[in-house]
Amino acid sequence: MTTTSTPAATGRPASTAASSPKSPARGIRRPRQRSEWKGLAFVAPFLVVFLLVFIAPVVYSIYLSLYREQLVGGNAFVGFENYLALFGDAQFWEGFGRVTLFLLVQVPVMLGLALVAALAIDSARLHATGFFRIAIFLPYAVPAVVAVLMWGFIYGDNFGLAANINDWLGSTIITPFAREWILVSIGNIVTWEFVGYNMLIFYSALKVIPTDLYEAAELDGAGPMRVVTGIKLPALRGAIVIATIFSIIGSFQLFNEPNILRTLAPNIITTYFTPNMYAYNLSFAGQQYNASATVAIVMGVFTAVIAYVVQLRGSRKEER
Repeated sequence: MTTTSTPAATGRPASTAASSPKSPARGIRRPRQRSEWKGLAFVAPFLVVFLLVFIAPVVYSIYLSLYREQLVGGNAFVGFENYLALFGDAQFWEGFGRVTLFLLVQVPVMLGLALVAALAIDSARLHATGFFRIAIFLPYAVPAVVAVLMWGFIYGDNFGLAANINDWLGSTIITPFAREWILVSIGNIVTWEFVGYNMLIFYSALKVIPTDLYEAAELDGAGPMRVVTGIKLPALRGAIVIATIFSIIGSFQLFNEPNILRTLAPNIITTYFTPNMYAYNLSFAGQQYNASATVAIVMGVFTAVIAYVVQLRGSRKEER
């Protein structure tokens, strides 16, 4: 008489007896590994470009900042001596203070004008909104070099619009290239260039506000100013933070405008007018690549820290 053995008779658990040689866990793990390899292969071109274009120059700049070209011994490792020398460099701090002042004055003015323009175009009271939107954004489409050259000829002391107005008035009232006005003149160019760009950021954020909020405000009897302060400005908080971060980065990277205008005002705009100009002239005019790399690294750290603080404060306000 033959008997069939059960899991209880054999003394093994039922799950062990019924399991196949290939466990289900191993069968599931294979597709996961394949999908991970597919994802890695998909992003590999970006990673390669990112490493070559972004990471490698930063690493090389850090490497250069730790060395110094010696008259005897060639390129020698000096550690943080380049950084200590830079922190005691009066020319660097003069340029850094200048761009900081530029940031504190020009960025609020530019973002304020962009915000007013976005609110005006978004309102139903302004006619021909498409024309005004294109007209305000158009200066951003002009290449930076062309824009600076155009404004440079307007600012000219002996030619251009400023000189013609001074001749007509019989005095030198308008002096854009004067030492006390040069930063304002550069700020005017930058504002003219980037108001439209920031306006478009704010306008895009306004267009995604749900219409239900406007209908509820209308039922509650809210006026236009109440709608702006109660609905539009809170909805713009994230866009304002992003535009502020971009503007901070752009201010610390100020280079094109003063570098091009330097040919028209060489006695006012020095080679260390901004930190970027200082790094550029150290590298290409003075052949001091190590000092130039040090300036680049320090300015990169300053910019990243300030941008992170602005982003952190903006995210905290959004959470409230």
